[in-house]
Amino acid sequence: MLLKVGELARHTGLTVRSLHHYDEIGLLKPSDRSESGYRLYSRADVARLHGIQALRHLGLALTDIAAMLDGPGASPGHIIEQQMRSLERQIAQASELRERLDLLQHALAKGNEPDMAEWLDTLALMTTYGKYFSAAELKAIFANWALIEAQWQPLVDAVRGVMDRRTAIDTVEVQSLAQRWMNLMLRWMGGNFDLIDRWGDMYRQEPGAAGRNGAPQADMIDYIRSAIDLRMALLHKHISQEELRSFTDVPEADWEALRQAVLALIDEGVPAGDPRARAVAGRWLGLLDRVVGQRPGVRNKLLAAYAQEPLLAAGSRLAGPMRDYLGRSLREMLDPHVT
Repeated sequence: MLLKVGELARHTGLTVRSLHHYDEIGLLKPSDRSESGYRLYSRADVARLHGIQALRHLGLALTDIAAMLDGPGASPGHIIEQQMRSLERQIAQASELRERLDLLQHALAKGNEPDMAEWLDTLALMTTYGKYFSAAELKAIFANWALIEAQWQPLVDAVRGVMDRRTAIDTVEVQSLAQRWMNLMLRWMGGNFDLIDRWGDMYRQEPGAAGRNGAPQADMIDYIRSAIDLRMALLHKHISQEELRSFTDVPEADWEALRQAVLALIDEGVPAGDPRARAVAGRWLGLLDRVVGQRPGVRNKLLAAYAQEPLLAAGSRLAGPMRDYLGRSLREMLDPHVT
């Protein structure tokens, strides 16, 4: 079946003039002509025309398209594959844009329309975020903020307080704050250490991100990072990086319930070897197992690290007397003759 130039134009949505131009420059020459001189296009010509249009949509110039179609690898299947890849990129870009617009719309819905300065600041911040996170990741991060928002500002205020007093990072007070900071970051990022790493990279490499949109000032970020680095160095003496990255955050409510249970036992004077104390000690181990990803070997390493490193113990969810009490209970469970 052969198509006249007008028929091909109607089927493809191109103009006759465009098809004539393609013929004149040698990009698409008809396979035949009628007795009256009309251009006639074959199935192979139509396939080549599809390739021309596909490559035009990829942004190539007509001269480049001719060279590509006349060179190796110009099969219809190859061209269609390129077109599909281009479409996939466009779909991904459109999806990313939609997610970002959704984030902006959500921000607008929470308050009044921002003024020019606020718009510029928001757009600049979104550009910075976009270097490190996809829109979907940002959406999850912003949604998770509600999990820590109530605890975040009191922690920031406490860190500012020790900074104003010039408290050294290797003190019990600062190390306790560093552990709280780490716990909140882990909860905020949904236990995703990759997100935590990229969030830290962003603040290291984008100084303008500090102090904006409620973020801590740069001096606080540097201070708490130094305290956390010290803490991590102590942990790495006992636990590998791979093991640490399996840690998860256990909700504060679970720890508070455990603290209240231990305090009640201590206040009542219940001996550490009492079955009630042993039951609570078992709950403690259960929480620690959740922290370390249900790996008893790593949990034992963590307990040893806390026993040998006083600064690590400073950040424990349980105060020293509580840990000592539960520790005695655990030892008596293992050896009833221990006093």
